[in-house]
Amino acid sequence: MHVFTAIISILAVIGWGDWRNWQKYHTTLLFFALGNLVYNFLTANYFLWRMHADFISNHTLTEMLYTFIIFPATGILFLGNAPEGFIRQSLHMLRWIAIYAIWEYVYTLTGHIEYQYGWTLGWSIVALFCMFPLLKLHVKHPLLTYVLFALVSVGFLWWFDVPVHIPVEERANYGQ
Repeated sequence: MHVFTAIISILAVIGWGDWRNWQKYHTTLLFFALGNLVYNFLTANYFLWRMHADFISNHTLTEMLYTFIIFPATGILFLGNAPEGFIRQSLHMLRWIAIYAIWEYVYTLTGHIEYQYGWTLGWSIVALFCMFPLLKLHVKHPLLTYVLFALVSVGFLWWFDVPVHIPVEERANYGQ
């Protein structure tokens, strides 16, 4: 299912992506990838959600597929096709939130995603309502976006009581 998602993403971005202006979105695509990498790093021992690999060998390779193929393709499609005007932009954002929510719902039905520690599809939708506006904001106001991203991330870490700490065995090596 994850490889199928990557293939669909590649085909969609080839057909409808704004490839001529990819440089315009480059830093936002890196921000998108960074968000996924930060999540995977901070929750490495306490995943709120976890993708189950299909024929890809493990979780890490599956996440790399999302970080380096699916999310950049989404970014190019989302940003490159953003209309003008508040109402049209809002509808565009809602369409992408719906696409992601429906796709994730299919993942829940097929067992390709697992939720833990109180995370649910509903929380994923809340996160999407944060993610897509932050992607749009990052294009024009990257520093503000990093501050907001940090606040949202800390909020989720706090709400779900994610234990972000350095293990005791690693602390001893930090002073050397």
